[in-house]
Amino acid sequence: MLKRSTALEYKLHRSVLSKADFVAYIQYEINVLELIKKRRARIGYQFKREDIEFPIISRVTSVFRRATTKWQEDVQLWLSHVAFSKKWGTKAQLSKVFSSMLAIHPDKPSLWIMAAKCEMEDLDSSESARHLFLRALRFHPENKKVYQEYFRMELMHAEKLRKQQHELELAKIDLFSPEILSGKLAEVVYRDAKQKIKGAEFMLSLLNIAAIFDFTKELQDTILQDLQKEHTDDSVTWDFMARRELEAAGAPELRSAQGRASDTNRREERCCAVYEEGLRSLNTEPMWTCYLTFCLDRFKRKTNFAELKQKVNDLVFVLLQKALSSPVPAISAALKETYLEWAYKTSGYKKARKIFKSLHEHRPFTKAFFTKMIQIEKEQEKPNMSNLRDYYERALREFGSSDDGDALHVSLYHEWILKQALPQVSKLS
Repeated sequence: MLKRSTALEYKLHRSVLSKADFVAYIQYEINVLELIKKRRARIGYQFKREDIEFPIISRVTSVFRRATTKWQEDVQLWLSHVAFSKKWGTKAQLSKVFSSMLAIHPDKPSLWIMAAKCEMEDLDSSESARHLFLRALRFHPENKKVYQEYFRMELMHAEKLRKQQHELELAKIDLFSPEILSGKLAEVVYRDAKQKIKGAEFMLSLLNIAAIFDFTKELQDTILQDLQKEHTDDSVTWDFMARRELEAAGAPELRSAQGRASDTNRREERCCAVYEEGLRSLNTEPMWTCYLTFCLDRFKRKTNFAELKQKVNDLVFVLLQKALSSPVPAISAALKETYLEWAYKTSGYKKARKIFKSLHEHRPFTKAFFTKMIQIEKEQEKPNMSNLRDYYERALREFGSSDDGDALHVSLYHEWILKQALPQVSKLS
């Protein structure tokens, strides 16, 4: 063992240094530490750690420091040093490693988040975590992930203080202010984030984080009010508000299956009412897609009540008919593929082909509309080659001369040639 260790250490003093030699030495010493740990557990000997493990840990730390100084750009090397320090090093050592790494790689938000999480969760230092997040925001003032994790950290901090406060109340000691305990620091983070980063999706991500904690009702209401006030022009807002109706708790007295089904039906109707309101104020393809996706999700769910399923099925049909007659080209074009797929899944091949025939002259189209029909035809036990030829030719006529039509033309034509050629090859063989 000593001979092997000496040989590996010797390579670290060559005039031309190799990263692989450093990694090999570190891995060898870590393996030794693991063996010592197993042997201690086996024989129950827990003494003289300062004479056995500590010198090895010190050597590995020193080698890591040399390696990260030599190859500063290697993030994985830094992360290996972090992992080693977490398992074998001291708390002070871990903070130093993160500090050195961030001085070299301040442009990587994920490293700032990792360092702050370590301070919060491993080192139990909310103050250090907050300091790191604030520094991270100076480098990345509009990074969504940094704000999300900073927001989460402040809520975790408030939750920890609430637990401590509960214990102190038993001793009749009042240490923390009600504002801190209710998550006001997280609200400050939210308001700052809202100014820097626009969009309903980001606000909803913060709302979902807040919903994890049971003391944030006031904060959730604030975010929800801002969402409804500032982002009614975003389909994400309407989608969230509609689905929220579905998640509303049912009446507790509804114990029968029929009663629960009626309650589900009422909640679905409230969802649809919100979607309809959204369509009246936001007649866009994403809004239609949100509504239809909701209906299709409800149609796929398992239920013992056929009337509920049929009602949703009828609603999907009505919605698709409305969407296809929309004066907004993007809406009618985007939802043709959805209509085709829905018809195939609910009524089979013949219905899908009938829908295709009824739509294939109603422009505008998307390439996905034709490729979906081609896919459906191929899934049949005996695909109709005449139909396939018709689908390919229609797609090529429609998109063969567009800007990106050349690539589509080559792709479809190549596939079609193979379809035509393979049966002939089979006959010859």
